[in-house]
Amino acid sequence: MNARAFRSSRHLAAGIAAVALAGATLAAQARATAPPKGYAPPRTADGHPDLQGVYDAATMTPMERPPQFGNRLVLTPDEAKAIESYQAERMKSGSEPSQADRTAPAVGGDRSPTQSYLESVFRAGGGVVGGYNFFWISPGTQLATINGEKRTSIVIDPPDGHVPPITPEARRRNAAILATRVSPDAAEGGGNQPMGAYDNPEARPLAERCLLGFSSTAGPPSLPNYWYNNLKQIVQTPDTVLILNEMVHDARVVRMNAQHLPQTIRKWMGDSVGHWEGDTLVVDTTNFTDKTQFRGASENLHVVERLTRLDDRTILYRFTIDDPSTWARPWTGEYPWNATNDQIYEYACHEGNYALENILRAARAGGETEAPQAPRR
Repeated sequence: MNARAFRSSRHLAAGIAAVALAGATLAAQARATAPPKGYAPPRTADGHPDLQGVYDAATMTPMERPPQFGNRLVLTPDEAKAIESYQAERMKSGSEPSQADRTAPAVGGDRSPTQSYLESVFRAGGGVVGGYNFFWISPGTQLATINGEKRTSIVIDPPDGHVPPITPEARRRNAAILATRVSPDAAEGGGNQPMGAYDNPEARPLAERCLLGFSSTAGPPSLPNYWYNNLKQIVQTPDTVLILNEMVHDARVVRMNAQHLPQTIRKWMGDSVGHWEGDTLVVDTTNFTDKTQFRGASENLHVVERLTRLDDRTILYRFTIDDPSTWARPWTGEYPWNATNDQIYEYACHEGNYALENILRAARAGGETEAPQAPRR
């Protein structure tokens, strides 16, 4: 958590459940998003578009499309207004002071139906007994908006807005992994805890150890986490592009017009090599490790990102995921990064503090309590 999150009151939201299905707008989905005709982006001394600045990647739009929208990529104005208004009201009520004489929560926590995507995200993150309140979170106030259209999902291909099913090979591989440890890309509290998951600090996920942002915030692909620390800063030279992420201050260094490293050299965020295709920065990333494993991917994961200025305040961030040993087909998503005057603050989380030591100690104490007792003679 950082200082900016303390003062932030950004609203959240994304996907109210009661919306009537309308005709599919696949034309909007199929066409390549491009800057308006006549737009001339600012340029650096070497002639390429100047992408530098600080951007807010927060969005209320979910990664995958809620089922009620079918193959529709774009919301109607009334649908978008209803979603954003609902979350604004929820944020307002959730930010009010707690009543001292309030009743105790229901036994077992709050299990009432959720009415929006972000409600379900926060319920999952905090459990039915609650987690962070609205003082601590900053998921954004608007749906992803591209060329004036409000999106139903970040995933745009396949047309149904869903990540393709994983292959039988990937199911077997991931089942074997989860039988002995926590998923490598798990968030702070994530997933089942198999035997051996607390054997040593290295067995815990990188995000829990504050070594890498959870939910692929740093990427690639670089995704919103729907909680906080949404800023990204781009610094650009002819030979290198740096993408600094506010979440856990992860820094990606993209080497321009270079060759990929040998396959024997692997990194948590992969090996990123960039080049320009017209006015679009294309970043090709390979050489991942099994310590990150994005959504169950293998070490053969291949991510291609495209960053294009749509106007002086907006970068369109598009990514394509390809790993034949994990998904039956490649898949693509996109959402905007919006320029901001906010500053990136230091992320106040680090490995080696007493929390991780206590996590391991508590697991051992719990194991001793649950161990079968020898019969008395």
